[in-house]
Amino acid sequence: MLELKNVSFAVDTDSGNLEIIDDVSFTVRDDSFTVITGPNGGGKSTIAKLIMGIEKPTSGKIIYNGEDITDLSITERAKKGIGYAFQQPPRFKGLTVRRLLSLAAGSTLPEDECCSYLTGVGLCSKDYLNREMDVSLSGGEAKRIEIATLMARNLGLAIFDEPEAGIDLWSFSMLVKSFKTMSSDKHNSVIVISHQERIMSLADEMIVIADGKLKNQGTKEEILPTLMGEFTQECDFRGRDNK
Repeated sequence: MLELKNVSFAVDTDSGNLEIIDDVSFTVRDDSFTVITGPNGGGKSTIAKLIMGIEKPTSGKIIYNGEDITDLSITERAKKGIGYAFQQPPRFKGLTVRRLLSLAAGSTLPEDECCSYLTGVGLCSKDYLNREMDVSLSGGEAKRIEIATLMARNLGLAIFDEPEAGIDLWSFSMLVKSFKTMSSDKHNSVIVISHQERIMSLADEMIVIADGKLKNQGTKEEILPTLMGEFTQECDFRGRDNK
């Protein structure tokens, strides 16, 4: 189980101290599919980076499986079974996709297992197994391969930061199924940062972050209709302004 307890995060700017995350507390239970959503610039990705250890809270605690991991490094958190997929995946010249999947799994994977992970993210294994994870890949291809590496790991918690960006509709459908499989079949907790209604509709729990604060948390049945209602009202308001 993951717990954020009164977590805040601020940065120094020329204008003074800027609060990015303000006293946020929530729990992500085991074996759950949780979607964190909210407006752009509201702090969603920062929350994900705080959980992974890419950023360190100014105050508050992050508890994972009963252990305070607030001060642990990214490497230490990864060893405890936390994985993170970036919005912009890193590139590795000279490292093939097949080798990268094996490194993620911690042992040499047979070809058929590598193929299943690539197929799960909408890539033809014959075209990608022996390609290098370098700049020759498009942004969407690199992102799908990175997601496949998380699927190859034995994770307790997998975090995906806006995985739909740069993904075509066909591949997106396969990704949605793969995320749900990770949480249901592999018994992983999955956190997805997303605006996509289709991803939100699969969530066990939803967390709404806006202006650096926790605005709401609950099941998709509780949260999604409210979000859709707010969106409709905003569109109607803008439509009246443009008349």
